[in-house]
Amino acid sequence: MDQDWLDHIRIRIDAALDHALGAHLGDSKLLEAARYSVLRGGKRLRPALVYAAAEAVDASQDAADAAAISVELLHAYSLIHDDLPAMDDDALRRGQPTTHIAFDEATAILAGDALQALAFSILGQDDSRTNAVRVKQLRLLGDAVGFQGMALGQAIDLESEGKAVSLDALKAMHAKKTGALITASLLMGAACGEASDSDWDALTQAGEAIGLAFQIQDDILDETVSTETLGKTQGRDQMLGKSTFPSLMGIEASEQEASALVEIAINALAQIDKDTTMLETLARLSVERTN
Repeated sequence: MDQDWLDHIRIRIDAALDHALGAHLGDSKLLEAARYSVLRGGKRLRPALVYAAAEAVDASQDAADAAAISVELLHAYSLIHDDLPAMDDDALRRGQPTTHIAFDEATAILAGDALQALAFSILGQDDSRTNAVRVKQLRLLGDAVGFQGMALGQAIDLESEGKAVSLDALKAMHAKKTGALITASLLMGAACGEASDSDWDALTQAGEAIGLAFQIQDDILDETVSTETLGKTQGRDQMLGKSTFPSLMGIEASEQEASALVEIAINALAQIDKDTTMLETLARLSVERTN
């Protein structure tokens, strides 16, 4: 049943993303680069979290579509920019050349810019959501990716290359760089329905734990899995002189920490008096993956 749901969500979000980046946007190299970046695979974890959180508060998938599309477009933008020469300078993403390699650096930058703008445009569009829900989701996404979220986390990450970073500092950085958007995905989904204050707190706690567990697993895979399986350059963090969870804790302790965080997420979700089965499944999948 879980796999059926996941397959359905992937088909739904892939079709929605294809439509969002359709011919109505014209015919340009810019759109070609954006489609290349968004539509050539990906785990689709963030939109799945949106839908699962919406269902947990009795909202329909239709009501969650705009948030699911927007969060994945925003995620794709972040990957394009993360791979740029001025950032992590990587040549491989999802098993294929990164956008600035497949096209050129200027086009990649602009494709990322356009995807970020489109994410907010879609999130603000008229549909079955109330104005209050749209505004709440816009605020959640903006806060997650800006000066206190993903952009700040990336800035700290770049400043930390080649430097010794404490475990607490590493956790704080990734709470922004990775965790903020994952947490926002849950809350944007919950905003579609009737979430109580206690539900909101539980989803926030679960999102923060899932986000950190996901990043720890990323760090583990970067050291233990081949480039072919990862779909991106294996050992890249070490090449850049970055502190990672395995470099500070070791592989075994990192695996234990990731598993403990998943349990924290599941325990938080248990506080919600509704069906959170799919959210629990996605929490487990955040660490039970090989890429």
